[in-house]
Amino acid sequence: MKILVVVDSIDIEDSSGSKANVALIQNLKRAGFETLVYHYSRKEIHLEGIKCVSIKEIKFSFMYFLSRTQRKISKYLKININTKVESLFGFSFTFFNDVNSITKALEKETHFQPDWVLTLSYASSFRPHKALLALPKWHPKWLAYVHDPYPMHSYPRPYDWVEPGHQFKRDFFLKIVNHSQYLLYPSQLLADWMKSYYPGQKNEAVIVPHQIAEEIFNKEKILTYLNPNDFIILHAGNMMSARNPMSLIEAFEQFLEQNPEAKACAKLYFIGAPSCFDESIREKQKKLAQLFLSDGSIPFKKVLVMQQQVTVNVILEALGPISPFLPGKFAHCIQSRKPILLLGPFYSESKRLLGEQYPYWSPINDIDKIKEHISTFYQLWLENKGLVNMNREDLLYYLSSDYLKETLSRLKL
Repeated sequence: MKILVVVDSIDIEDSSGSKANVALIQNLKRAGFETLVYHYSRKEIHLEGIKCVSIKEIKFSFMYFLSRTQRKISKYLKININTKVESLFGFSFTFFNDVNSITKALEKETHFQPDWVLTLSYASSFRPHKALLALPKWHPKWLAYVHDPYPMHSYPRPYDWVEPGHQFKRDFFLKIVNHSQYLLYPSQLLADWMKSYYPGQKNEAVIVPHQIAEEIFNKEKILTYLNPNDFIILHAGNMMSARNPMSLIEAFEQFLEQNPEAKACAKLYFIGAPSCFDESIREKQKKLAQLFLSDGSIPFKKVLVMQQQVTVNVILEALGPISPFLPGKFAHCIQSRKPILLLGPFYSESKRLLGEQYPYWSPINDIDKIKEHISTFYQLWLENKGLVNMNREDLLYYLSSDYLKETLSRLKL
């Protein structure tokens, strides 16, 4: 089977969505599919054993002129006209020029005859999907992957807000629903959530979770600053404003007060891009020597190694009624075979996959329950001489190339 993949970026350092998309592409190859990747990363990137075509940006067009003029106005006059532009047209001039660039590149592809055309999204970027709408010859073969709810007013609380041009964006997504052959989602809850906004798709939604991709780099050569003899709780990844870590920090502090002997070995790490919580975390650090905050992002390969070195990995979700997202790092946490401290809503895709009986879940703001989980992990760590594992063969298979192959092989034109 031949699959043409169209994706914004395959640069694993630019976002969690790109990391998830690259893992999916790599597992397509491992599953035995012949894969050609068109990407708009704006630089040459090579994935081993996979042909990748870097799409060039159109720089001689009226839309390019408008996009750069808008940037100049914003930079030098400090006037943001993008809100007005999106209110009038639904998208920015840059978005339209990017879509035109992707469409033009795909129009030139005549040698590769795909069985399926897979467009990958991340966050609110659906440029590949917009480009494919202009290429009706591929609509009968179109697999439209939807990483997150779209547009923003479709997000659950507390994320939901109405963005400029939201009706244009909703109409755009309706076209994706109507013209694609299958809608693919990383999460069953997300598929159900989006179906409530956009009924009438041609076929049942297909669940393709974020993938475990066997890394080819030498883990032993990657040095980290973690002490393997410590009891370490790690949160890796961005903390958006809705993912408040302060209850976790408070619970950890209370755990240390109740277990003073743990102060010599217990550590709580937050690694990732700067967030709105950094100042509060640094204030806590002044009296909590066991609390660590990275100085900005850390290379992805090093993060993967750290997730495998720690005692517990944390998945932090927003305080709200439901979290239909499957975090990109869920696959990495399962791959690490270390316990997961899941902090989020009762209705959560991560919780659904871990199972109703999974013991280490708590609402994000339940300090007492979080402290109880930390104490349990600590006792397990002491009893097992620092080795605390979570082997979930069911989830390792669910996130694997073997399950991916089964899923895609069942699809019918």
